[in-house]
Amino acid sequence: MQIYLDYSATTPPRSEAIAAMQASLTQTWGNPSSLHEWGQRAATVLELARIQVAGLINAPAESIIFTSGGTEADNLAIMGVARCYSTPQHVIISSIEHSAIAETARLLELWGWEVTRLPVDVKGRVNPSDLEAALQPNTVLVSIIYGQSEVGTLQPIEELGNIARSHGVLFHTDAVQVAGRLPIDVQHLPVDMLSLSSHKIYGPAGAGALYVRPGVELVPLLCGGGQEMRSRSGTQAVPIIAGFGVAAELAAQEMPTETPRLIRLREQLFDALADTPSLIPTGDRYHRLPHHVSFYVQHADGEKISGKTLVRQLNLAGIAISAGAACNSGKLNPSPILLAMGFSDSAAKTGIRLTLGRDTTEADVDWAAMVLKQILRRLMPELVLARR
Repeated sequence: MQIYLDYSATTPPRSEAIAAMQASLTQTWGNPSSLHEWGQRAATVLELARIQVAGLINAPAESIIFTSGGTEADNLAIMGVARCYSTPQHVIISSIEHSAIAETARLLELWGWEVTRLPVDVKGRVNPSDLEAALQPNTVLVSIIYGQSEVGTLQPIEELGNIARSHGVLFHTDAVQVAGRLPIDVQHLPVDMLSLSSHKIYGPAGAGALYVRPGVELVPLLCGGGQEMRSRSGTQAVPIIAGFGVAAELAAQEMPTETPRLIRLREQLFDALADTPSLIPTGDRYHRLPHHVSFYVQHADGEKISGKTLVRQLNLAGIAISAGAACNSGKLNPSPILLAMGFSDSAAKTGIRLTLGRDTTEADVDWAAMVLKQILRRLMPELVLARR
């Protein structure tokens, strides 16, 4: 039996998206900027996908800028605003941002910008009062991740966005993990920019989008022919974007039934592992992504029993999960997300994440829980015996 429980890393492209890509590759392969029939057929596919992606978040189609993925969308939001200024200003992010935001903020600091990183509580939530206190006269942008990919915590984006808006500060959110899993309506959500990714919603990898509220100005990262409303030059990858569009449209249609199903499976998995004393849930149990379950291993030696150890052991059993800690140059590093939430270095090396998706069944959840328990009993027999 093989069970895939790493849907926050990527999702398998759905058959409808693959069909749309194949049709585009064989029938509408022209350059969408060309004025002839071949180009205009491709342009029609491109604009249909723009409408489909916009529909997922209730945005006007012209506010969608296609990118190569969520990382580029995040970079365009941060750097696109920063490049509007001739002198360094101040930006605010959270301490648990995706690296696409965190690393871009570090680059701004090298350029002389001031960056404030808001703290989070032990569940990974930003306190809105901390944002209020951090705002300065020269703050030009706030970027707070909507749903944290490692620990699953959802932020109070509406409240945070309203604080930024009340001070006249632009607000961006990385919604890569949220889109297609929870409803997003940018007509009511106080965000000026919002990042999306195709391969998180059963579309192909290689496409993403940045929603930009009409009237918000960005300086492009790429110079060239001025595609994507002069915000992102380069000939668009029409077949990939076509798959993205179909995946977005179907995600919107299926959300009313799929999201409650994922929440039930999520709670089933949490409950199935509740009697395992060495597994301690991370993130906010209630303000949480519907498909997301995460833990750290209590009392484990992070050097000997790490999140990566459990990933490897479960992989041998045919189950795919993800580790919270990253490995750089062969050295296991503590998860910066768990460290920011107040966990020790040792605990921050033991984080794991199990994320559910369209193909996940109740039987998959039960089997994965049973196998994970068996692995922990084998790796940590002294802890099991001590708790009997």
